[in-house]
Order: sequence, then C-alpha cells, then structure tokens
Amino acid sequence: MEARNMNLPRGPENLCFDKDEFMKPDFDVDHFVSECRKRVQLEELRDDLELYYKLLKTAMVELINKDYADFVNLSTNLVGMDKALNQLSVPLGQLREEVMSLKSCVSEGIKAIDERVSKQEDIRRKKMCVLRLIQVIKSVEKIEKILHSQNSKEMSSLEGSSPLLTGQILERIAMEFNQLQFHAVQSKGMPLLDKLRPRIAGITAMLQQSLEGLLLEGLQSANVDIIRHCLRTYATIDKTRDAEALVGQVLVKPYIDEVIVEQYVQSHPNGLQTMYNKLLEFVPLHCRLLREVTGGGISSEKGNTVPGYDFLVNSVWPEIVRGLEEKLPSLFNPGNPDVFHEKYTKSMDFVRKFERQCGSQASVKRLRSHPSYHSFNDKWNLPVYFQIRFREIGGTVEAALSNGLEEAPAGSPYCLLATHTAWTSLQKCWSDQMFLPLLTHRLWKLSLQIIARYSFFINELLLRPVSNETTKDNKKSLASMSKESSLNPNPVEDQGQDSSPEAQPLPSISTTQLVLVAADLDKLQEWLPELLQIIEPKLQTVGFKNIACISGALEDSKESLLGCWPVLNNKIIQDLSDSCFNCLRSALEVPRIYRRTNKEVPVKALPYVDSALKPFHQLKNECKDTLKPAIIDQWFEGALSNSTQKYFETISDILNSVKKMEESLKRLKQARKTATTNSASPNGGMSDDNKIRLQLALDVEHYGVQMQKMGLQLSNIKSFSALSELVQAAKDQISAEQT
Repeated sequence: MEARNMNLPRGPENLCFDKDEFMKPDFDVDHFVSECRKRVQLEELRDDLELYYKLLKTAMVELINKDYADFVNLSTNLVGMDKALNQLSVPLGQLREEVMSLKSCVSEGIKAIDERVSKQEDIRRKKMCVLRLIQVIKSVEKIEKILHSQNSKEMSSLEGSSPLLTGQILERIAMEFNQLQFHAVQSKGMPLLDKLRPRIAGITAMLQQSLEGLLLEGLQSANVDIIRHCLRTYATIDKTRDAEALVGQVLVKPYIDEVIVEQYVQSHPNGLQTMYNKLLEFVPLHCRLLREVTGGGISSEKGNTVPGYDFLVNSVWPEIVRGLEEKLPSLFNPGNPDVFHEKYTKSMDFVRKFERQCGSQASVKRLRSHPSYHSFNDKWNLPVYFQIRFREIGGTVEAALSNGLEEAPAGSPYCLLATHTAWTSLQKCWSDQMFLPLLTHRLWKLSLQIIARYSFFINELLLRPVSNETTKDNKKSLASMSKESSLNPNPVEDQGQDSSPEAQPLPSISTTQLVLVAADLDKLQEWLPELLQIIEPKLQTVGFKNIACISGALEDSKESLLGCWPVLNNKIIQDLSDSCFNCLRSALEVPRIYRRTNKEVPVKALPYVDSALKPFHQLKNECKDTLKPAIIDQWFEGALSNSTQKYFETISDILNSVKKMEESLKRLKQARKTATTNSASPNGGMSDDNKIRLQLALDVEHYGVQMQKMGLQLSNIKSFSALSELVQAAKDQISAEQT
C-alpha cells in the first residue's frame, strides 16, 4: 500500500516512458525496455533514464533534509517504551479472562438452543411420517370402501354399472391411488408401510386390470367417452406408457402379424409396396378414435383431448419395426444391389408417408428419436451396398480403360469405349436406380475418382510415341488398332522399368486415334457442367446448399482434363507437320527435273504439293462431324506453320543453290568466251535455272491456294508471307531476264 500511494517526482514532458510504470507490482525490466524500443532508440532511452535518475536522487535528498529532525529523534523517542508496555499487560490479561468467560457462557447457551431445535426438527419429521402413514391408511381404506360398495351394487343389480359409471369410479380411485403412491414413496422404509404393501399391491393389480378391460371395451365399442376416461385415468396414475404398450399388443400386433407375410411379399411382383400400403391404412382405420381423444386428429377438440399420449410413435411404429425385423428379414439383405435399392427406396417412402400421419412436428421429432426408428435405419447396410456398387462401376471403368482405344458402341456421342464408359458411369452414380441420399458423399467421391482415373488414362496415352502410318494405314478399323494398344495396359509402370534389359517399349498410337481422343476429351470437358445439373437436385434432397463447392471441384476436374490438351495438340500438330513436310521435301528434286533435261516451261504445280496437303483434307472430311472446326483449324494452322517454315528454308536453299550454279556457269562462260551456256536451251528459250525458279513459284502459289480452299487465312500461317516474297523475287528475276 505504501508503495502504491507513493508519488514519484514529475520529470520532463519529453521523456520516452511513463514514470508510473516503475510503481506497478508486475513491473518487468525486459518488457519495459522492449516497449520503449518500439518508440525510441536505446541511446535515447539511456539518456532519459539517466536524467530521471538524477531527478529521483535529488528528490530523495530533499525528503531526508525535510524530515531530518524526525530521523535523528527516532531513537530518543523510544526511551521508556518497555516500562509502558509492562504496565499495560496486567489489565489486558484481566480483560482477556473476562472475554473468554463470556464466550464460554454464550457457547453453552447456543449449544442448548441447538439441541432443542434438533429435537423439535426430529419431532416434526416424525410427525410428518405419522401423518403420511395416516394418509396412506386413509387412502387404502377409502379405495377399498369404494371397491366394496361397487361390488355390492354389482351383486344387487342385475344390469350392473354402466361403462361410463365404471369409468368415473376408476377415475376417482385413480386420483386417490395417485395420492397413495405419493405418500407411500415419502414413507419408504417404515414398518407399517411394509404391512400395507399387500393391500396396495392388490389395489394396483385391480386398478390396472380394470383399466385394461375398460380400454379394450371402449376400443371395441368405439365409445369415445370410455376411452377418454380410461386414458385420463392412466395419465393420473402416471401409467401412460402402459396404455400405449397395451394398445400395441392388443390392437396393433395382430394386424401387423396378419399384414407382414414374407411369402406374400416374395411371391407377388409388387408385394412390398402393397404391404406398406396396408400398414399405412392401419392408422386411419384403427387409430381414429385414439387420435381424436389424444389430440392427434384433425377434428380433435382442444378442451376434450387427453395430452401426454402418442400412440403412433409408441404403439404403432415399434410394432411395425418388430414385424419387419422378425417376419421379413430378407428385406435388409444387400446381396442384390438393384433389389436392395428398390426395397430401400420403397421403405424410406413408407417412412415419409408414416411421418405425414403424425399429428405435429413434435410427434415427428419424437418418432425420429425413438430407439426403434434408429434400429430400423441401422438395419439397412448401406456401406455394403456401396461397396458392391463401387466394384461394379470401378470394374466396368477399368475394363473399358484396359481395352485401350476400342470403338464406342453405336449411338454413343463419344468415339472411344473408355470415354463412353466413364460418362455413363458418372450418370449411373446419380441415377434414380442407384442414388441413395445417405450415400451422397461417397457417390460424389466416386465421381471425382472416375474423372481422375480417366484423366490419368489420357496422360498414359500421351506418353506413347506416334506411329509413322501412311494414309492407308490410318483407315484401318479401330478394333485392330486397339489390339496393338492393349498389349501394355500399364505403360507408366513399364516406363519405370527401362533399366531392365527385357523391358518392352511403349506401344505406338496413330494420329487417327489421337484425333478421336481429342474429340472425346473436348466433349467430356464440355459436358461436365451437365453433370452438375444432374447432381444439384440430388444434393438439395439432403439439404446440401454449398453448390459453389461442388462446382469448384468440377472446375478443377475440368482443368485437369484440359491440362492434357497442350501435349495432345502438339502431338497431332507435329505428326501432321511431319507428314506434310515429307512431301514438301520433294521440292529438292525440282533442279534435277529441269537441269539439262530440255523440258518444257512449267505451267502448273507439281503433284507433291497436293500430296503434302492430302492428310489435311482427309482429316477434315473424316472428323468434320466429331470435332469443332475451330480445333481443326488450330491444328492445321500449327502444322502448316511448322511445315511452311521448313518449306521456306528448303526453297531458300534451292534458290541459293541455283543462283550459285548460275553464277558459276557465267564465270565459266567468260573464261571460255563462248556464246552459249550449258543451262540455256538450244532454241534460245527460258534457261533451266529460270524454269526451276518458275516451277518453285508455281508450287508455292498452288500451296497457298490449297490452304485457302481449306478455309485457312494465309496471314495466320507463319513464314508463308516470307515464302511468297521469296518466290515472287524469283519470278521478278525471270521477268527481268526475259526483257
């Protein structure tokens, strides 16, 4: 407290710390320094601390000087203090003895009062026990008196009591019995109560037997008043569950045993649905009065209803579940997935219709929390059903993928069996014949696994080398191609075994097969959003609302498929480019055709140009119905750009060679001083070199015309403008020499 009340001297306003920090009980030097370092440098902190230290030192000296006389006289003022203390010790001791004597007297008085209070409490408790026992005896005697008087009336009267009178008497007995039970519980352990127990047990048995008989009589005679009195009596004695159990055993069980017959369900084509319809008819036919009395019916009057009962939940439903589990065990067998799905779907539809018969949402909640409800749902072995479906779909997909590049069945929008199977498997996962709401998460995972497996299959295909097939070979049937492709179903594993001397090379794949893969891949990635439209209604049935998450996962799968496009495009473009340039390379034969052969002046392109573009025409004709024109044009532009670049280099080399040959012959001519050259024609026409130039120009022009006929823009073909300029310069040279 003294440290907390001490006031430190004020320092300059520009100090980097608060002086009150030093007086806090949890002051820590490291924390203080780290906080100050956030504001100023250590040098500035040191200067401020030294300044404040000087202020504290000065203040301390001033304080000592101010109270110097008190410090000096402190020892002088304590002289004789021990004598004064000795004089005070005697009266203080006497006072202590008086206080202790008073405390002893007060404690004895309090103890006496506590003993009297405890005696009074014990007397009161015993009195209450006696009163309860008296009340128990009175209640027993009163009930026995009512029963004795009732029996006397029945013996003296031929007609006996009416059902309504009996119900009223039982209700009076029940009210008295309720008080009897209350006081008996409070008097538990008393010897007198043990003597009364046989009489109480007799009253209980008689009352329960009478209530059961009265309830059955009311149900058989459809007397609402009797049923109401009886149920109210059951509620009074807190035996509502006994009434519900009685209804279940006497009213519900015989009907259930009659309706649920396994032989009938298995022998009739729609036997299960018929059985469920009959079970649903039980409530409106046999439970109408009970629901009307307990407030579960639509026409129930609020003032005349007996609350606390739910016969549909506690009487009807447990008996239905018991009957299904005991008399129809084959219902839950998941061995045949199609039959299991049909049974499960019909059973869940029956449960939903039964829930609609409940009178309120509270009743539905009680039904869903009932142990028999959980027992019924647990009987359906959904994990086993899913495992069977998983093996069925997974086996089909793996079989299709292992067959390599087999042709899809007729009528399929896809070209390959693998793609057709993958798409139909995705649709099957969410079809009405397979989908179950409780398996939504597993079916969604299976769908993603199918897409991922197909993507991996495409990547495996792209690892294979492209075969150097001719155009005729490309027209072979896909079935014969798939035989070669299926020689090695695991190319990735074989690729990892290259170190083995016996490792087989990867089987090749043709351009035609790559084109079919591209067509299927393009359709599949476009149809994935359609899969979302199929899945979304199913997700809504289970209350899943985060559709954006599902859409994002499908987009990721789509991106995975699109990731195969660059490699696939490059393979197709490279193969087309190689096929095209293999023919364009024939331009190297043009000098041999015209040099020293005395051929006529060329007027049209050579056939090798048409041969170079023949694979493009064939691909366009064969795939115009399966591929988008934009994809075909992209391939053509890429392949022709590559081949045109090489063609440009070839033409350039040829023209340079011709020019060098021409210059060499001119030098030879000047050396021999002859009038003619070897490259000139005998009749003085176009020289062989110009024929070569003209032929190359005609070939390039025809090459450009044919590309335009395929619908391509020459401006999109790289190096074609440079090629055109190159042959145009050669033609200009010919014109210049002719003039």
